[in-house]
Amino acid sequence: MGKIAICPGSFDPITNGHLDIIKRGAKVFDKVYVAVLDNMSKQPLFNVEERKELIRAVTQDIPNVEVDSFHGLLMEYAESKNADAIIRGLRAISDFEYELQLTSMNRVLNDRIETFFIMTNNQYSFLSSSIVKEIAKYHGDISELVPSAVNEALKSRFPVNC
Repeated sequence: MGKIAICPGSFDPITNGHLDIIKRGAKVFDKVYVAVLDNMSKQPLFNVEERKELIRAVTQDIPNVEVDSFHGLLMEYAESKNADAIIRGLRAISDFEYELQLTSMNRVLNDRIETFFIMTNNQYSFLSSSIVKEIAKYHGDISELVPSAVNEALKSRFPVNC
């Protein structure tokens, strides 16, 4: 099959920064599973199926990307997919500390699966799903921050009351 990677996240919603990391990872690995975390302790704006559909819509032109979801431990999911690697995006030095902790714990759980960090493009270094949702909530222009399908989905969640 070749080298398989998992690109995990909440993706609530997927942003241009996420999409950049996915595209770049897909150039390196033969198969990339974009895995939506079904985290019961969070209150997402979009449910898991909606997030998966949005990701499918914006990655449909990347043939080696498959969209899936998981709950529980990432390393168990990665093992079930016979993954060789985890892809993680880094925006700033503050991300690195958190990611280092996760990666260290993941190596304890399964030292066969490597983690690859991809630095975000500078134009997305400030971008997060939380920021996008906050701007969308107040009807700000997010068209440069998210793919058009996500922009439309957010507009439907936060309609302008006339």
